[in-house]
Amino acid sequence: MADLNGEALVTKERYRDAMACVPAAVNVVTTDGRAGRAGFTATAVCSVTDEPPTLLVCVRRDSSVGEAFRANGVLCVNTLAPEHQGLSGLFGGKTPAEERFAAAEWSTGGTGSPVLEGALASFDCRVVSAVDVGTHAVLFCEVVSVGGGAPTEGLVYVGRRYDSVCACAS
Repeated sequence: MADLNGEALVTKERYRDAMACVPAAVNVVTTDGRAGRAGFTATAVCSVTDEPPTLLVCVRRDSSVGEAFRANGVLCVNTLAPEHQGLSGLFGGKTPAEERFAAAEWSTGGTGSPVLEGALASFDCRVVSAVDVGTHAVLFCEVVSVGGGAPTEGLVYVGRRYDSVCACAS
């Protein structure tokens, strides 16, 4: 976006610096299906509506896992607790998929997506639509089942570092 003189109102760097001030839950998003098993770390996840239960997940279109999520059409958002910080790093880097999944215990959700054992919350979903916006695909996902462990602390990312917050019981 530019002002009337054609100058940028918001630079990429300024936008990223401001967003770093916004705490966000840390999630490992997983999928499995005909395009294979894949996963990535995401903070760009949020609720859209509770009728039907729907959330959105943003994934870089040029990432090594982006196509698997679109092709499989299913995913599980696994919300992390502080003890999962290392797992977040594995799923956020260039670690091969086999090593990522070997670092934790997983079950299989109704959609076939991997569900993290001990996750603060897990949202097993069907992708119902996708919209490309800039560098990312925004996946709108209908939640088909929800799981979670005992109330604990949640893992958040803020100020370009991890922190924890008290999580409430449902």
